[in-house]
Amino acid sequence: MSSPSAIDKTLMVLDAVLEHSRFTDVVNATGLAKSTVHRIMASLVEHQFVAQAEDGSYHPGPKALRLAGHALTNVDLATVARPVLADLVAQTRCTVHVGLLNGDEAIYVARLDGPKPYRMPSRVGKAIWLHCTGIGKALLAEKDDETLDVHITRTGLPARTPLTHTSAAALKADLAQIRGRGYALDDEENEPGIRCVAAVIHDHTGAAVAAVSISTLSLEQSIAQVALMAPAAIEAARKISGALGYREPTS
Repeated sequence: MSSPSAIDKTLMVLDAVLEHSRFTDVVNATGLAKSTVHRIMASLVEHQFVAQAEDGSYHPGPKALRLAGHALTNVDLATVARPVLADLVAQTRCTVHVGLLNGDEAIYVARLDGPKPYRMPSRVGKAIWLHCTGIGKALLAEKDDETLDVHITRTGLPARTPLTHTSAAALKADLAQIRGRGYALDDEENEPGIRCVAAVIHDHTGAAVAAVSISTLSLEQSIAQVALMAPAAIEAARKISGALGYREPTS
């Protein structure tokens, strides 16, 4: 059997980075020599396909996320969600999104704008953090304690605004409320002046794979008013989940 080519090795390393953040784990996953992996990683970092954090861990870089974002615009989820989102816009007159879980982030795969004179600072293909967005927190609320703790440790819960949950205790308290009521709120935690409500989407296996959100300006609606749109978000998420083959458990 011939040895892998340079391109093969590069793709092996890039694929391993999607699953492993530590250099030694990438080496073990690929079976390549440390010197080879180090050389490839350095090149991937230089070309922004891989990013290195201050603690030395590796993660998909901007170019890898951009490619993923472009690819995800064509997945069935976006097609399935579009008519549901159109109804949601007609009902709420707000901007609506669907974000797909992608490791420690979510990526917008669909967006429809309401009849407003402004546009939200979002776009299909954009990656967003989980701990400070409605979509992200709806997804985090579905994770077990061990997985959540790993995510918190790995990401560090960086602040996006002064209202971002940057402590594990604050985030977990919020997630407990989300589980209890069935929807997530973002009260200017990701973007100053923007609030949203979101509900989780399940696929045919029952896994929480995405979430749908309704966004508005804080000048237009209080957080209490945004919460009143939760039933609409939950119903939209239910319809999209059903279209993906999800069947709600019977009591």
